Amino acid sequence: MAEMKVQSLERAFNILDILARESVGLGLSEIAEAADLPRSTAFRLLAVLQKREYVRKSGKDARYRLGPGLVELSSMYLNNLELKTESAPAMKELAAAFGTIVFLACRQGSKMVYIDRYDQFASLRTYAIIGQQKPLFSTALGKALLLDLDDIELHSLFKGIAFETFGPNSHRDLEGLLGDLNLCRSRGWAVDDQENEKGTNCVAAPIYDYRGKIVSAISTSWSIEIRPDLEFAKVAARVLKAASDISRNMGWSPR
Repeated sequence: MAEMKVQSLERAFNILDILARESVGLGLSEIAEAADLPRSTAFRLLAVLQKREYVRKSGKDARYRLGPGLVELSSMYLNNLELKTESAPAMKELAAAFGTIVFLACRQGSKMVYIDRYDQFASLRTYAIIGQQKPLFSTALGKALLLDLDDIELHSLFKGIAFETFGPNSHRDLEGLLGDLNLCRSRGWAVDDQENEKGTNCVAAPIYDYRGKIVSAISTSWSIEIRPDLEFAKVAARVLKAASDISRNMGWSPR
């Protein structure tokens, strides 16, 4: 079964490669011939690619062409590359300010995903966490990524999602999260007060692009036992500065 799935994946990518070289598109028979596939197999694979909008079919000439889904994937990849480049100095400065770990994340649906991490003591764990996903509702990064959504959008986003308990102060339901987010919006930053992990605190702030849209968030976290001197408001001032510096680099203006 696994081998069949891999084979289907290879065939689908082969079809995308073929269409990438044909700006005017190709018909089903032409694609099947170029990919050395039966028409029925090519049709099934194209149907899946169409569903994801990686391929579009013209109603006039029944020709298949690459779709906007690929453009979206490419732009996300390029934006993340640019974001990581523009964020590096601010992440380094924030980590040095408190001797803490700094994270960069973006939202994927109802999850947040780490896209970068910086600390002064680099290790293999620095790279292991990149790509990991965490809930939006129990992390400072996740909450910072939600600050430009209204209550209707938030209800839709969290529909059917169970609020698991990860730390002693995890939100138990959506209403608790909505109240927290209202407070976060009023001050411009979010906290994780032992919500994702017992004994760990975190502060995060959103990063905006040239449209004023939240595209990422930056945070720093620390062990309460090791750094009892750190207070949310004190840390937030530096996190907000880092987020503002990165946002400006991404084309954002307070105006």
